This record gives sequence, C-alpha cells and structure tokens, in this order.
Amino acid sequence: MKVIFMQDVKGSGKKGEVKNVSDGYARNMLLKKGLAVEATPQNLSELSGKQSSAAHKIDVEKQNAQAIADKLKGQTVHAGAKAGNGGRLFGAVTAAQIAECIEKQFGCKIDKKKIGLKSDIKNFGSYEADIRLYTGISVKVTVEVVEE
Repeated sequence: MKVIFMQDVKGSGKKGEVKNVSDGYARNMLLKKGLAVEATPQNLSELSGKQSSAAHKIDVEKQNAQAIADKLKGQTVHAGAKAGNGGRLFGAVTAAQIAECIEKQFGCKIDKKKIGLKSDIKNFGSYEADIRLYTGISVKVTVEVVEE
C-alpha cells in the first residue's frame, strides 16, 4: 500500500515522504495511529501544494534577508550609553540594545539572537557586530558607542 508519512517514523520514512509499505503495517500501525495517510490522488495533490507553499515561503524569507543585508552592509550603528568616571559604561551594550538602535536608525527589525558580538561592549568606541540574517546570508556592521 502506498502511504504519505505525516510524521517521521524511525526505520520507515520521514514526514512528507511517499512510500510503499506492507498492507498490514499500513492499516494496523501507520493509519491507525495517524502517522500516515493513504496516498490517494487528493492527498498527493494536497502534499504537493504544501511543499510548493513551503518552498515559496523559504524564497520570500531569503529575499527579505538579502534586502536587509544590502541595506545594512557597511553601515555604522550609533548606540548611546551612560557612563561613570573614567569612561566605563554602567553595565554593557547588549545585542538587544543594538537591535533597537538598528530598528530606529534603519527601520529593519532584527532578532537580538541573530546579532553576534566578539566581546562585551563595556567602553566607548567602535566595535564589530556580525548579523546572521538567514543561512548563508550575514552582514557585518560597525557599532559606535557614544555617551548619551
């Protein structure tokens, strides 16, 4: 019997895969537990529609990430911070603060988890930040820390 796997089944198939399995295994195990559905023409067309929409979503995300990368490439982000005597900051400039500054200055919403800093920012000056927007798409920006 030909089935479409709805979930990963160890030793049998992965989610979205169409495979021939024995009739008894399909009826008694896969179909009964909802791990697979029978590969009817309607279910096959539904599967291909889901796969094409997932591929389209990935393409759109890549295009958006590339547009943001082009916008931020070579830019300087200005971050303000309060400091005490001797020029040391109260606390540190974090990835969340850098993400806020990027949104204010360039209008690009970036998740703080995607911003990589080589070291903690605890003094005034220029620092390098690496922003990973998508698999294979990243951009380096300069973070300029100035006094508020």
